[in-house]
Amino acid sequence: MLRLIGLVASIGLADSLNPSTVAPALYLATGERPRRAVLQFTAAVAGIFFAGGVVLTVGPGQALLALIPHPGPTVRYIAETVAGVTMLVGAALLWRNRERLGAKASSDEPPKQRSAVLLGLTIGGVELPTAFPYFAAIIAVVASGVDVVHELILIAIYNLCFVLPLLAIAMVLTVAGDRATDVLVRVRAYLRAHWPMLLAVLALIAGLFVTALGVTGLTSGVHGRVGGVSRRVRRIISH
Repeated sequence: MLRLIGLVASIGLADSLNPSTVAPALYLATGERPRRAVLQFTAAVAGIFFAGGVVLTVGPGQALLALIPHPGPTVRYIAETVAGVTMLVGAALLWRNRERLGAKASSDEPPKQRSAVLLGLTIGGVELPTAFPYFAAIIAVVASGVDVVHELILIAIYNLCFVLPLLAIAMVLTVAGDRATDVLVRVRAYLRAHWPMLLAVLALIAGLFVTALGVTGLTSGVHGRVGGVSRRVRRIISH
């Protein structure tokens, strides 16, 4: 279970620096009733993503699991490897297109003023179908063979990690008070220009960690030097 928590938390944290959620939250943080608006937006985004994760986990996920009632370690390790490779591919694409994406983000218009809840629901609904890191985490969770309650706990952990930057914005508003606006405006300007590079680095770190979990699991039973190295690496990264 600890391995799975580390897996979903690392993917969630890497995916958390998402301009589609962080940028609107930063704009809301400079508007009226900023803390309330950011918290409402955060709850709406997390609610949509959690609901989507629940549907995928207990619906198609359980149907697929029924085909393999007792998934062995190999299935779990393959799922972890797939999740990690997905993150690495995403990191490579972000890094390759970092200049174009950064320039596009800098020219984007601020979101229109509307209900923070409606804005969160809208953005969450648009982002969910293309949330490939989230899908990779769900695949790994379903393939782990844990019961439904633990699956939902893992999905909740992912979503908590995913909205941590939004909660951090709300915390800054609470602690810094009137000074928060200047701080968040500078953060917004920096993230708009550099988010592809930052997200690529986070995705790379998470992808390497998750891929290492899967690959070392697949090769730890091999005899010889490869198996020995895999077992040592796995003990380090999974404890």
